[in-house]
Amino acid sequence: MKGWKPAPHVLLLLPAFIVLAAVVVVPLLLSLYSSFTPFRLTRPESIYTFIGFRNYERLLADRDFWIAFGRTVLLLTFALNLEMILGLGLAMLVEKATRGQRILRTIMMFPMMFSPVLVGFQFKFMFNDNIGVVNNALQALGLTDRAIPWLIDGHLAFISILIAEIWSSTAVFAIFILAGLMAMPKEPLEAAKVDGCTPWQSFRYVTWPFVMPFAFIAMTIRSLDIARAYDIVKIMTDGGPAGRTEILWTLIARTAYSDARMGLANAMSYIAILLSILFTAMFFRQLAKARQQIGAEW
Repeated sequence: MKGWKPAPHVLLLLPAFIVLAAVVVVPLLLSLYSSFTPFRLTRPESIYTFIGFRNYERLLADRDFWIAFGRTVLLLTFALNLEMILGLGLAMLVEKATRGQRILRTIMMFPMMFSPVLVGFQFKFMFNDNIGVVNNALQALGLTDRAIPWLIDGHLAFISILIAEIWSSTAVFAIFILAGLMAMPKEPLEAAKVDGCTPWQSFRYVTWPFVMPFAFIAMTIRSLDIARAYDIVKIMTDGGPAGRTEILWTLIARTAYSDARMGLANAMSYIAILLSILFTAMFFRQLAKARQQIGAEW
């Protein structure tokens, strides 16, 4: 009996599988195990103490955790909807342009070229209450006679973070929706115009149903990005003032590294991952419905 010999394609992929297991699978399994322990960075031996679902039970009754979760959902809801509206407007303007459309597409993608850390520093400087561009512009225009504490007031700090998120990622929606508009056949729009439809009716019943799947794809991508939002919030406010802008991932980082409670932080992370999966599944269901609607109407 001949010995088993792996296929050539398996041998070629084996190094990649080994690296993937070493840098992804093993750390994931280790973090999952540590979420069932009272593991602290200051007490390495605590990782061997198994406590079952105690960390998860504690989080279910943790007020700070659910406040941070609610604030993350709030940021997600506002950012996604505003980015979609602005992205749709940008895409339609660029699609209508008769000259310089390539230049406009390049300019539209410009904010995506900045890393979240750089965006965080940029907007932290812009919203600075003493030397920030925003306050100086408002005072120069006579709209206010005093410096507005953008990053000190809790509500204004949240709005500042929201503006930074929208500025950096509206282009994601614009690019996907523009791709849908450019792929859309012109005959249905011409038929709607002949039938006497107003521009709003043409958009509502012809254009939007066609580009809706593209918008949902962008929404899925951005929902995962915002659900993992950390860099911009960390740089601009670090969860302050007094925890008023603390979101899920800044709370996880604070629990893991400032408080050294790595086991509890890993439990938070897996709950956050589960919630992200639920949001993604919801968006994919909406995407499937939109595709079915287009298939029935077109």
